[in-house]
Amino acid sequence: MRTLISTAFVSLDGVVEAPGGESGYRNAGWTFKDVGFLPEAYGIKGREQEEATAMLMGRISYEAFSPVWPGMEDFAGYKVMPKYVVSTTLTEDGLVSNWGQTTILRSLDEVVALKETEGGPIIVHGSAALNRSLSDAGLIDRYHLLVFPLLLGAGKRLFSATDKDTQKLKLVEHGVYANGLQKNVFDVVR
Repeated sequence: MRTLISTAFVSLDGVVEAPGGESGYRNAGWTFKDVGFLPEAYGIKGREQEEATAMLMGRISYEAFSPVWPGMEDFAGYKVMPKYVVSTTLTEDGLVSNWGQTTILRSLDEVVALKETEGGPIIVHGSAALNRSLSDAGLIDRYHLLVFPLLLGAGKRLFSATDKDTQKLKLVEHGVYANGLQKNVFDVVR
């Protein structure tokens, strides 16, 4: 079974909305406006492109990333990687043509089927609502979290507010950087 990895920039209070400056959010751009850049703190991002063999995202994240990421050198590893978009509304004519193979999945059952195929890790970028659904369904195997020393208050959250049994995590890698960022890599304990 393939490993499903959720990767996120997250504030200390769990917000993942608009880290890169997407419009419509009061604190947009919080990853670069409010915390100094240290290249070593982002080392895991390059490693993710080397280790992942597919990318999964929701429609909103796909529509935000697909016009920009295909032409960015920083994300060149993702251009050739198969991409999967979980959406009940996206159609084939809504896909960009310059970002490699992209498949639309219509349900979490199709995500389960994808996880059961041969291959390496599948990385989930952005996609707050999808992350919450995947977590609630027990489909996430690992979290790669870059935690920013910020309290943002309102905003889309990474973690679900669903009333459910405790989910244990095992810290398998961590780092703390001079700019206050923390890298936390957790395996989900089953």
